[in-house]
Amino acid sequence: MQIAASVMSSENSIPHYRKVYETLRKHIEQGLYVEGDILPSENELCAVHSVTRPTVRKALDMLFNEGFIKKKQGLGSVVQKRPKGIGILSLSGTTSAVGQANLITRVVVPPRVKPWPNDFFFELTDIERESGCIYFERVRLVNNTPVFFDITYLPNINLPRFTSRNLENKSLFDTLRKNYQIKITGVEQNIKALLADQDIQRYLNVSEHTPIVFLQRKLDTNRLNFNFYSFLYCHTEEYGLSGKF
Repeated sequence: MQIAASVMSSENSIPHYRKVYETLRKHIEQGLYVEGDILPSENELCAVHSVTRPTVRKALDMLFNEGFIKKKQGLGSVVQKRPKGIGILSLSGTTSAVGQANLITRVVVPPRVKPWPNDFFFELTDIERESGCIYFERVRLVNNTPVFFDITYLPNINLPRFTSRNLENKSLFDTLRKNYQIKITGVEQNIKALLADQDIQRYLNVSEHTPIVFLQRKLDTNRLNFNFYSFLYCHTEEYGLSGKF
C-alpha cells in the first residue's frame, strides 16, 4: 500500500502541461501522427485532458521548441518530419531521432554507484565529487547493427531508485524526463576520430583498427547544478550523425 501511494503521489506531482506534452510526444513518436498530420485543436485537447487553454498551449510550445511540430495559421499544430541520420548530436536524443522500433539498447554494465575517476575528462564540482556517480554502459543497435557503445556517468544526487531501473531498450532522456523531471537543455561536445581497440571491436562488431568517432559529452539540464556525462564510440560506416540544437 505504501509503494502504491508513493507511485500515485509521484504521478500527481507532475504538472498537467507535462502530462499533455508526454501524451502528444508519445503519439508522435509511435507514429499515430506522422509528418503533415494536424494535432487536435486546443479546444479538443482541453476537453480530452480536462485542462485549460494555457495548459495546452504550454504543452504545444514544448513540442514546437523541440521540433516535433510547426504552427501554421489557419491549420494549427502540424507534425514535422524527423531529421535524417542519427540524432546523437541533438537535444532530443537518439530514440526520438531513430524511432523506438528501429533501436535496440543492450545494457552491458547495469547502473551502479561508484566514485568518480580521478582523471575524469570534465571538471567536476565539489558536490559531484562528494556524491559519487551512477555508472553504466550500453550498446545501441540501429536496425540490428551495433552503432554506439555508450559509457554514462550521472551524479548520484537525488535520483532515487535509479540503480534498480531497467534501461534495456529504454531511452535515458525519456527516463530522466518522465521519472525525475530532468530535461536536457544544452550539450558541450568534444569529437575526434580514433581506431577501435579490442573492447570496441567486440561491442560494435568491427575489425581491428576500424575508424571510430569518439564523443565526450557534458549535458546540461534544467535542474540547477545537475549535469551528466557520456562517452560514446560511434561506428558511422552505414549511418551519419546529425542533430538539431
